[in-house]
Amino acid sequence: MSADKTAPFIQIRNLKKRFGNQQVLSGINLDIRKGETLLIIGPSGEGKTVLIKHVIGLLRPDEGSVVVDGVEVNKLKERDLAPVRKRVSMLFQGGALFDSLTVEQNTAFPLIEAGVRDSAEITLRVREALEAVDLYEHKHKLPVNLSGGMRKRAGIARAIVGRTQCILYDEPNSGLDPIVADVIDRMILRMQKRYGVTSLVVTHDMGSVFKISDRVAFLKRGVIHFLGTPAELKASTDPEVRDFIEGRSGITS
Repeated sequence: MSADKTAPFIQIRNLKKRFGNQQVLSGINLDIRKGETLLIIGPSGEGKTVLIKHVIGLLRPDEGSVVVDGVEVNKLKERDLAPVRKRVSMLFQGGALFDSLTVEQNTAFPLIEAGVRDSAEITLRVREALEAVDLYEHKHKLPVNLSGGMRKRAGIARAIVGRTQCILYDEPNSGLDPIVADVIDRMILRMQKRYGVTSLVVTHDMGSVFKISDRVAFLKRGVIHFLGTPAELKASTDPEVRDFIEGRSGITS
């Protein structure tokens, strides 16, 4: 994993979000360092995906702020978010590929949307992205002909083709068998090592936590309940943290 990560790339301060009567985020404070892989864990329904959607302006906070590399995202209008989304991309759970486009066309889409018109440059950068995730030989396939893991890898290629600085992963191992999940973990590490990508990963996969994370944030009741290294997480004596990482429900039979 990468070495010096001192300067925060993303700063989240007192972030609050409510949906109707449900308070989902109750005051999140979190720094994500440049070049690190930070995994967000916690029980289902605690707002992990809600949190990362604020980073690229897909959701707006009720209170608080999100600053990405010096830019306060929550103060930007929708039309002004494009530069942020060029630097920070998001991999959704299903890969969110266009069904009618090939892997190659899906990967090229962000470049075309960003106004890149040089076909040679598009071809070069698409090839580079697909080779990085070991999918170049499948470039002419449609999403329907890809396995779940291949769709996730195609989503990663599309995320990095614009030479993004940060990728937000929403449960990248969801629905995958352990071998394919390991492939995705290795892809996340590869993006970090090869391109210096900052990664913010929402996951329930404790194997991933101890395999790829530089730090781990445990989200519960709308706040960061624990923040530390994998070693610190493993050594924690906090009952709620221990129950989660050991998979104890607390329900007696």
